[in-house]
Amino acid sequence: MTTDTLSPTTSGTAAAGNTVPLWFLLGAQFLVAAAGLVVEIVAGRMLAPYVGMSLYTWTAVIAVVLAGFSAGHWIGGLVADRPQRTALAWLAISGALGALTTLAALPLIRLVSAPVLSAVPGPIGGIVALTGLLFFLPSFAAGIPSPILARLAIEDRARSGRALGALHALSAIGAIAGTLSAGYLFISWIGTIWTLVVVAAAYAAFALACLAMLRGHAGRERAGRDIVSAATALTLFALATLAATPFTPASACTVESRYYCIRSIDVSADVGAPARLMVLDHLGHGLNVLGEPTRLEMPYAATIDAIARARLDGSPERAFFIGGGALTLPRAWSADGIRPGLVAAEIDPEVTRVARADFDVDTSRFTITHADARVALSGLDRFQVVVGDAFTDIAVPAHLVTREFYEEIAHSLDPDGFYLMNLIDHSDSLRALAASVRTLKTVFPVVEAWVEAEDFSSGGRTTFVLMAGDSPSPTGRMALASTAPGAPNRIIGRIPPARVTALVETLDPPVLTDDYAPIDRLIGARP
Repeated sequence: MTTDTLSPTTSGTAAAGNTVPLWFLLGAQFLVAAAGLVVEIVAGRMLAPYVGMSLYTWTAVIAVVLAGFSAGHWIGGLVADRPQRTALAWLAISGALGALTTLAALPLIRLVSAPVLSAVPGPIGGIVALTGLLFFLPSFAAGIPSPILARLAIEDRARSGRALGALHALSAIGAIAGTLSAGYLFISWIGTIWTLVVVAAAYAAFALACLAMLRGHAGRERAGRDIVSAATALTLFALATLAATPFTPASACTVESRYYCIRSIDVSADVGAPARLMVLDHLGHGLNVLGEPTRLEMPYAATIDAIARARLDGSPERAFFIGGGALTLPRAWSADGIRPGLVAAEIDPEVTRVARADFDVDTSRFTITHADARVALSGLDRFQVVVGDAFTDIAVPAHLVTREFYEEIAHSLDPDGFYLMNLIDHSDSLRALAASVRTLKTVFPVVEAWVEAEDFSSGGRTTFVLMAGDSPSPTGRMALASTAPGAPNRIIGRIPPARVTALVETLDPPVLTDDYAPIDRLIGARP
């Protein structure tokens, strides 16, 4: 086996005049730090279509990336004291490994997401397992160079402290640049797939630069040929893999915006009429039957519509919508005329663009504003009804389900106005339902929980509709005409108030506030 040896005159450092240039080390540290943080930001977006974008998702991503960095730093430290030729070879290996593992995440997420999520119990375990499988190795590869670069930076330099300080500064600047470029530029410009391809290309270029630097040391250090050969072979393999990226499967998203992976799916065969489903990240946010704006196929949308019409004796003239999505209800309530008093707050302009293009939505019939709903509601005129559609499984904007926001909603309602919100919870837990009811009751005298009978009886994940106002609804049960020929009527009902009160008292959930709103945990909880 070939071993590394040093001339006695070098005393463990590079031979005089053979020190790796500081500019190369600083540039390499900047590039590797930037690439590692780009992958971290992209990881959240890549996982969103499969597990949603939630506190749990980002917690898993950050933990896995830090674990990868730590393991990489440890391995890099083991080889940092080797001679320059070996150190440069390991830098090339880390670059090639970074390119390969980054590219591997693209097909792997499609191949392993379903088996992993079905095999690991609970949403949190599935998120952590899938994140670790996909993104630990790219982070591990990004962690290897730092201790090696630091060792080379202080080698045979009188001002090693300055060199080391500059290296750490460039590492932090590179991390900042990678974070900003991924979040503000790459994902919305070229999408996740090509962002990772750019990162892989940067890693491969880094590996090639290290191999080129090795050539300058070939005449002075003949030892370590095995590791140099391995680095060369791995880099060539990474380049070949990179060349195959044009054959990478297309993105699962119809559009990748700054906020969502947006998918427009044809569900005509399921509905029995031309229809499309809008999926934001991993859950449906509106199903529109083309040419039939008042045909509401999603049970919670039909329930909100029925309660509003029963309380107002017709469709609302003035309503505020927290979230737009496919704009199903604004479309339905403006079907018989232009109603500028219907205001939909959709934070993502791309969602609105897709709704116009694919979902038979004419946004000139109502008002739409592209802003956070809580910000948009402030200062607007009073409404007959506010409709909240913030719940998306375990991914919930916490600031939209707090007592403080409900107080803002109450101030924006007419004296006899009311608030309707959908809520997703698990029938074997109902902790999120109990917490939401308790929080709403701190603001509104009357809080009702409605559900479609078939949805509730099937168990598992259930979508509820909460009504909060000053007076109860005129009826506690409604039969909605079926939208499909020959299908039975849809039955929606109000859960008996005494039963809801008993649930809240038994579970004793917290009141959700701006300071404390653990809604992700409550939805993910099990008995």
